[in-house]
Amino acid sequence: MLHIKTEKLYNESRINNIIKMIGESEKNKSMAQKKAESMADSLVKYSFLGAGLSYALTGSVQKAKAFLMVDYSCALKLTIPIAVMKAMSQSGQMDVLVKGGKYLENLAQADTIVFDKTGTLTKSTPTVEKVIAFDGHSEDECLRIAACLEEHFPHSIANAVVDAAVRRDLRHEEMHSETEYIVAHGISSKIDGKTALIGSAHFIFDDENVHLPLAKEALIEELKENYSLLYLAYDGELIAVLCISDPIREDAKETVDALRALGFTNIAMLTGDAENSARFVANELGLDYYRSQVLPEDKAEYIHAQKAMGRKVVMIGDGINDSVALSGADVGIAMHKGADIAREIADIAIGSDDLASIVNVVKIAKELDKRIKKDYNQIIGFNTLLIALGYFGVISNTTSSFLHNSSTVAIGMENMRNYALA
Repeated sequence: MLHIKTEKLYNESRINNIIKMIGESEKNKSMAQKKAESMADSLVKYSFLGAGLSYALTGSVQKAKAFLMVDYSCALKLTIPIAVMKAMSQSGQMDVLVKGGKYLENLAQADTIVFDKTGTLTKSTPTVEKVIAFDGHSEDECLRIAACLEEHFPHSIANAVVDAAVRRDLRHEEMHSETEYIVAHGISSKIDGKTALIGSAHFIFDDENVHLPLAKEALIEELKENYSLLYLAYDGELIAVLCISDPIREDAKETVDALRALGFTNIAMLTGDAENSARFVANELGLDYYRSQVLPEDKAEYIHAQKAMGRKVVMIGDGINDSVALSGADVGIAMHKGADIAREIADIAIGSDDLASIVNVVKIAKELDKRIKKDYNQIIGFNTLLIALGYFGVISNTTSSFLHNSSTVAIGMENMRNYALA
């Protein structure tokens, strides 16, 4: 079989990407930015109406000009986008790609955050601690078969299996027919005309009906307490269990606590891993909710249910299994080293292998929300004052115009300052 890897599509040139980004920029603006622009446009007619009424009632050109020399439009249209652009720029400096201002706005309003487990709350580089082989099969042979099946798929667990084979200097050239990847379940192929399977317990025992003797079941229950398990079956029999060490990230507890302090009232974890492993992580981190052995559609269903309750939901994941949930959330965040499709679908992509970036981008989003509200109040309040002062002759039209433009520049410059992350 000939495998051809395509690096880029014909329309993925830099210029086409720029055109696409320009085309999508409008729909990715935050509601606050759109509201500012809409308000700016709508206020123009009131400036002319005020000038007309003022002249009709007083006959004074000076009083009429008070409405025309000061307006809200340019201040709103200039300063709010600067605030949004600065937030996105500062996020980029921290190696966090934000694909639109509306995602920062949604992030600031979010109250629910949902984590995947492997590669997100646990380390992105799990390891194979031991291989338990059965029925006369050797550990090396079972690991060779597992690596041969797993090497085709970009997932942290798959990488761990391949790395374990490399460390043992096991060669695992293609020995099978075409592999079939069943999302969130496992991999199926054939070796010497017999079916080879690797994946979760649900996939191996429930879906594929692999026989599990009581003696093996007792050992597996014991192993579950300390490891995430990957099951390898051949010709209808379980031939090995791979014990995966998937330790919690050192900064996971600190991150969960920081997110709770930032206003998240429901912090959940959805994982395809076994119940024991999921329960341990949830208890250690003090999560509000968790579910184990879930499928991609289960994750999407939970996201949908939370949104139906009126919650703003953030989903954080790194695998193909998370793609549907990432797409369905108000904000989808893809972790570093995540699958390409997850990073493509996500609204925010983390470029560094730590959880602090998530906390920082939430802080920026909330500071952006505060800054925009402050800008509204300053612009409307100060310019209304200038119009009143000009109308009653306290200041000249020239002075009011100067102060109006100076305030717009001052607010714009203020919005170019970095957001506080303390």
